[in-house]
Amino acid sequence: MNSPLRTLCLLFGIIGCGIAGCHNNKAGQDDQQAAILSHPPYAPLTDSLSMDKVKDKAAIYFRRAELLSRNNLHELAVKDYQRSWEIVPDEYTATRYASTLAILGQTSQAVHLLTDCEQRFPSNPSFPALLGDIYQQTGRTSEALGVYDGLLKKDTSDFEAWYEKGLLLEKQKDTAGAIRALGKAYELQPVNTYALELAHLYAEHRNASALTICDKVLSKDSTHELLDPFFIKGIYYSNMTQYKKAIVQFDSCIRRDWKFTDAYLEKGIALYKQKAYDTALNTFRMTIQVSNTYADGYYWAGRCYEVKGQKDEAIRYYRQALALDKDFTEAADRIKQLQ
Repeated sequence: MNSPLRTLCLLFGIIGCGIAGCHNNKAGQDDQQAAILSHPPYAPLTDSLSMDKVKDKAAIYFRRAELLSRNNLHELAVKDYQRSWEIVPDEYTATRYASTLAILGQTSQAVHLLTDCEQRFPSNPSFPALLGDIYQQTGRTSEALGVYDGLLKKDTSDFEAWYEKGLLLEKQKDTAGAIRALGKAYELQPVNTYALELAHLYAEHRNASALTICDKVLSKDSTHELLDPFFIKGIYYSNMTQYKKAIVQFDSCIRRDWKFTDAYLEKGIALYKQKAYDTALNTFRMTIQVSNTYADGYYWAGRCYEVKGQKDEAIRYYRQALALDKDFTEAADRIKQLQ
């Protein structure tokens, strides 16, 4: 049996090795980073920074950070942005610094920096806008809405703030508020992005304004390449149970892009609702042919097999859907029912 002293010595030895390992890892990482900065294209800037009387050190740190960012070396870049910001805290450096912190997932530091910048540069809308984006990405919806409301209080013509607010309200299931905000964004800046987001919201809630907006977008589509207006019109007609009209729209999507899996899926569902099960099944098979990792295609093919009384085939397709998406609860439920 080991003595208590021997056991204690062994324990300290293990801890010591662990600490040494951490130090070695840190040292190795520092050496690796130093090696990167001592080679092109960073070497000239690194050499300049090593000089005692170098002028405009903030600008050199910033240029090196930009180079590092372009090469996806964000962990190194953020250090240089920080150094540049600490020497000369200007607006553009702050924007790049905060964006890089967000890329690295260092959101609390990014929020702290942006909150500081809002105080330093109150007339610059990019800081609250970026802050709102970070709040959205981290699920802090109420705080993000507060940011956009603050922007709109300063400038009611800020169409970007109206648009972002609309998207957030849509996520919160505030349909009336979302339509109002998206409508305002579209009124101020009638671009396709805003038009189609608003039209899709109308379509999902059976509002015929979806058709008007989509037709207006299509009338300006000189290249005849847009798909979304047809797709949104199809969704509207499907929601109104006008399935034949919906299929016409989904076919228009497919003619323009035969790989548009969502159009096949929605067309198949419209056929299924009309009890045209064989045609629906062939359509769902097309979704699988276009993308063999499309779980919804397998699920709806399974639905067709099930209604046709081919339970084994239905289960096989449901299992494939579940294999592609482990959270596909509808597929799991149907397997249980059939078994």
